[in-house]
Amino acid sequence: MVKSNTSVLGILFPNSYDSLVPELVNVRLMASIPFASRYRLIDFPLSSMTNCNINNISVVVNNNYHSLMDHLASGREWDLVRKNGGLNIFPPYAEKASKPYTGRVGALASLLEFLIDQKEKYVAMTDTNTVMNFDFKAMLKSHMESGADVTVAYNQQELPTGLLNSPATEQSYYYTFDIENGRIVKIYVNSKASGVQNFSMNTFIVERELLIDLINTAFVRGQEYFERDVLLPQLNKLNVQAYKYDGYIARICDMKSYFDENMRLLDDYNLDALFARSPIYTKIRDDNPTRYIAGAKIQNVMAADGCIIEGDVENSILFRGVKVAKGAKVKNCILMQDTVVEAGCNIEYLITDKNVIISAGKEMKGTDTFPVYIGKLQTV
Repeated sequence: MVKSNTSVLGILFPNSYDSLVPELVNVRLMASIPFASRYRLIDFPLSSMTNCNINNISVVVNNNYHSLMDHLASGREWDLVRKNGGLNIFPPYAEKASKPYTGRVGALASLLEFLIDQKEKYVAMTDTNTVMNFDFKAMLKSHMESGADVTVAYNQQELPTGLLNSPATEQSYYYTFDIENGRIVKIYVNSKASGVQNFSMNTFIVERELLIDLINTAFVRGQEYFERDVLLPQLNKLNVQAYKYDGYIARICDMKSYFDENMRLLDDYNLDALFARSPIYTKIRDDNPTRYIAGAKIQNVMAADGCIIEGDVENSILFRGVKVAKGAKVKNCILMQDTVVEAGCNIEYLITDKNVIISAGKEMKGTDTFPVYIGKLQTV
């Protein structure tokens, strides 16, 4: 990837699958949902790209993107402040052809003039609802060696219950494959099949010039979805190869999966599996180290900096600046940035958004199958 003829342009789709987590995207988009005590979901694909020397990255936003702009800023934390390339954010109406879109085709159509002007030979594209530490270099190597027109990453797993049961899947298509000798021979849209499936990660590598041709044709025909409308009808014509990913992966497809995937990282094995390969970068917030006041009881907690803990906390994720007062009990909770749990509270299976206050003496309990969510800036 260091040679000019193998250079790669990155494209991220931060609004994909917003409809699966309506509570969490009320004040943000999928890409800026907080995760793992200090990160946002976009940090994982963005860091994966920069770790693989992809340093010309475009983020095609659709709506609700103020928090993402604040998080990414100039891209300094990902070393994307550059004279050439760097981080490019494309909001709707930024250019004459740039409009709100429904699927990946519309998003890419708004970038056509930009894509035509670029010099990279390949384009790597992915969504932001999948948490992974991905090696785009290895995928590009596989793409080149196979002679593929398009390479699509997948992993093998059972389809998530939250995705199967979600009423939003008609607007948020997911895909499974039949694969023969590394080539995708059939694509299934919103399959309900049981057992382990070849499950698309919505991560692609394709030559830039071919992508321009495919999107031009699809957009003129009024098509919207890259996999369903572009790849599926042309599987006999295009050499669409599958790239199997065996690393750690977490898919956010409903509130339950968001809760579960955060909690999985309290296990050191999962934490190492996600973070050991390459560093994940995020926006820096200068703050004091977390303080554990005398009398506090802590067991199996992931806490970011700036927290002050005086009470009892067990099996929980604490984001930056969380305060747990003396006498409060927190168990199996995800407390986002600057949440305050006042004295005498007893909370369990809660997800609090930013700047929530749990009033003194309050008792609130969800369940492991239905965690209770409290919206941003609420006092309960």
